[in-house]
Amino acid sequence: MLLLQAISNPKVRFESQFPKRIGAQGYCMDAPLIVVNFKTYSSAMAGSADKLGRLMADVETDARMVAVASAFDLSSVSSISGLEVWSQHLDPVGQGSHTGWLEPQTAIERGAAGTIINHAEHKVSLEHVRDLMAMLPEDFPVCACAADVNEARALAELGPTFIAVEPPELIGGDISVTTADPAIVSDTVAAVKEVNPNVRVLCGAGVKNGQDVATAISLGAEGVLLASGVTKANDVPGVLNDLVSLI
Repeated sequence: MLLLQAISNPKVRFESQFPKRIGAQGYCMDAPLIVVNFKTYSSAMAGSADKLGRLMADVETDARMVAVASAFDLSSVSSISGLEVWSQHLDPVGQGSHTGWLEPQTAIERGAAGTIINHAEHKVSLEHVRDLMAMLPEDFPVCACAADVNEARALAELGPTFIAVEPPELIGGDISVTTADPAIVSDTVAAVKEVNPNVRVLCGAGVKNGQDVATAISLGAEGVLLASGVTKANDVPGVLNDLVSLI
């Protein structure tokens, strides 16, 4: 009976695939992720970042909604009840003489509950990722971004919490990676799980709607990373609700 329900109802399938396991911060650790990167869009900075964060917190869903805020907005956005907030970048430096670098402990004290690293717009070395992870608390989520399967495999060796595969040529475009290159999603999942089965895989680039999310999950991903699909939308609440409509 459950199998028939899963075939006809995507929600049943996703609830079975992602059982609820609540972490120390109250987030469902195994839920599919909707990670929205605010970047430096004017529609997602300063007061607009707070507004977008509140809209994300208001979405009724079992998915794990994550706002990836600018360092300038971490403190403000992280004060929004019910919203998980990550930093857009961190550097493997301690407190001291490191002008212009993003020091992890201060980011955590200002509300960062996780971070992305090695985004296509801010590439770093494998050593940077490795050294950063060594400085962070064990339960602090790190989402390392990869341009392709080979980079994802190399990052998986380091054991981050997540790896998000995003072909650079599709970032910010109108065609989702799940349509343009579905094989890179499934191949990345296979490669990462072969190296380290504990690393969860996300996909991004061109993701815009709930069907893109559902397709990503059907390809083996455990969530999506997107930006302009939300930050540049005319109807942000409508887009956010559509993104989780099949989860």
